[in-house]
Order: sequence, then C-alpha cells, then structure tokens
Amino acid sequence: MATLEQLRIEVDREWRAAHRPRPVVVPAVPRRPGVGRAVLIAALRVAVILLLPFVVLVRSSVFLYARRGAPTWLALLGGAVLTLLVVTVYAAWLSHRLSGRARVGAMAKWVAGPLVIAYCGYALLYLSALHAKSPVVQAEYRAVHPLLRIAVATLTLADRGLVITDLERVPADYPAMGLPVYDGSLHYVQADGWAHAMDLRTSGRGMLANALRQLYFAAMGFGTLRHVGTADHLHVELALPRR
Repeated sequence: MATLEQLRIEVDREWRAAHRPRPVVVPAVPRRPGVGRAVLIAALRVAVILLLPFVVLVRSSVFLYARRGAPTWLALLGGAVLTLLVVTVYAAWLSHRLSGRARVGAMAKWVAGPLVIAYCGYALLYLSALHAKSPVVQAEYRAVHPLLRIAVATLTLADRGLVITDLERVPADYPAMGLPVYDGSLHYVQADGWAHAMDLRTSGRGMLANALRQLYFAAMGFGTLRHVGTADHLHVELALPRR
C-alpha cells in the first residue's frame, strides 16, 4: 500500500508540474543603436538648410565688396543673385515633391525672386525699436553701410535681444563721451556716404551669447572688437575695400 501511495503522489506531482502555467516572457525591445546621433544629424541638416540662404547673402556680398573691390550695390546684387539660386533650388525641389514637376523658371520668378527682394528691402530699410537703444539710433540706421544693415538684420532674426547702441558719429561726439577724438573711426561717414561701424550692447547678455554674436560677424567677414569706451560693447565694422 505504501508503494502504491508513493506512486500516486509522484504521479500527481508530475501532473501538476506538467500543467503548471508558465510565466509569459515579454521579449525585450532591442534598442536601435545611434538614435540620438541620427536625431542630431537630422536637426543639423535642417539648420543648415534654413541658414544657408542668409549666410550666402551676407558672406558673398561682403566678400565681393571687401576682397574683390566691387561697388556696394553690385556686391549686394551678386550676393542676392547667389541667394536667389539657392532659394530657387529649394523651391524647385519642394515643387517636384508636391507635384512631380520642378518648374525651375516659375519658382525663380514667382517664389525665390520676390522672397529675396522683399527680404533685402526689409533689411535695408527697417530697424525695429526693440533693436535700437534710442530713437536717434533707429533714425541713423539708413546712414550705415548697406552690407552692415543686411548682416545685423539677419542676426536679429535669431537674436531677439540684440540692441544697437551707437551708429553714426562725428568728431565732436568723442569729447561729449569723454573720449579723445579718433580720426580713423569707421563710425564717421566715409567717402561712399555711409558709416562703416556699429556698436552692440553686451551687458545683460551671457558670455556664450556675446561670443556667438562676435563669431557670427567675424565669420561673415566683418571686423569685431570687444572693448570698453563709455561702456562694455561689441564694436563691428566693415573695412574699406581693397583697391
């Protein structure tokens, strides 16, 4: 009897073990390698695409003026034409994606051309009071060289806190500020009829923001100097063209 009872218990144990519910194992979702890197690369590509037309406009205009000695308006025209080509490529690509046809001519005439002309007109003629220290500075905006206006207007699109503190000067302004007269100042109106310098406020801005601002102007071909006259500021100037 003991043997039969032991056999029954053993069979019952094996049956229970065979029919015991097994835990459900959820397979782990494998991590895709390099996801963060792919997102970063995509973001950089978008940034380059958005910034390229503005960089081409400013940098090529300054290069033609300062390095090739092109007259101001011809240099700006050259930069605008190159920008027009870039925007036309963008518009044609988008048109091809949406309709299957690039329509390059139509995109240049009706999209790229008006956009470039409108932007240049805005940058040359308008300075928001948010970016001017005073109404006097705002009124002097058009007395500054056009390429400086194009450059600073472009920066204001990304730098909403930018403030221009000084533009055009005359020799008498220096004693009024407690400074010696500087005969070579590019704040003076030059022979071409424009002042070639501006000062930007640096107080209240972080070190990184000021460094990036200075880097932008230097990369675009302008001279920059962080110094203290009446107050700490960033001096930006457009050198006279090489002859």
